Amino acid sequence: MKNIIITGSSNGFGLKAAKDFADKGNKVYATMRNPNGKNANAKADLESHSTNIKVVDMDVTDEASVKEAMATILAEAGSVDILINNAGIMYLGITEAFSVEQAKFQMETNYFGAIRVMQAVLPSMRKAGSGLIINTSSLVGRMSPPFFGTYTATKHALEGYSQALRYEVSPFGVDVVMVEPGPFGTGLLASGQAPAHSEVLDSYGELAGVPTAMGENFAQMLQSEDAPDPQWVVDAYLKLAEMPFGKRPTRTVVGITWGVDKINELTQPIQDSVLKEMQLDSILAGASA
Repeated sequence: MKNIIITGSSNGFGLKAAKDFADKGNKVYATMRNPNGKNANAKADLESHSTNIKVVDMDVTDEASVKEAMATILAEAGSVDILINNAGIMYLGITEAFSVEQAKFQMETNYFGAIRVMQAVLPSMRKAGSGLIINTSSLVGRMSPPFFGTYTATKHALEGYSQALRYEVSPFGVDVVMVEPGPFGTGLLASGQAPAHSEVLDSYGELAGVPTAMGENFAQMLQSEDAPDPQWVVDAYLKLAEMPFGKRPTRTVVGITWGVDKINELTQPIQDSVLKEMQLDSILAGASA
């Protein structure tokens, strides 16, 4: 049995993953905001599903909340074997029209939030000499489509941090990997906000309506019979968890690829070669494809 923390467990990939990992006999600490309020139904669903699931109140944007939640988990579990960073929000719209505050809020959840939780679990993982961190990134962490600018920035940041961290903690027996889902019907789009600067939208004319139309088209596609199944992402988590240390790929693309699988195949060897040029390959591991 492994002790597993999954952030953003109130819906989408996190909710499904919590159930599947618990069904395999693991102890799952499913974290979410407001489990006794807005997310009370999700809490009830998870805790009624399995006695192996414990819902923990955690707001990844709040340092004190993360520390309190981690103290609760570590006091009970003693150690954490796997962390799955899944909490996230996404805005779709004219990039210029989003305020700096809106961009910061996405960063707080998608990037800084992930860092807070990683920093909370890494000391115990390094001490144990083992551990796995799975960061849920996105295809847009490797490319930049229009109208997803503020969201894309958070995922590019997470990718960069995760790649560096992977090299640095690998000598301690800790793996850091990324799962890069394409579009899935998880309700992520519904978590977004409209751009704050309406005057900017007005100046874009007809182009300002394109993101809305795009969102509607995505919603239709993701509700169709041929839509990618969110279970595929959970299955990727499960597969990575079962793989031995040092054999896990740095990045795993799931669903529609948009060519990101090819980007990864081409760029990872270049990334790894930098270690040799910096004469770090002998002391840092984790340079897998």
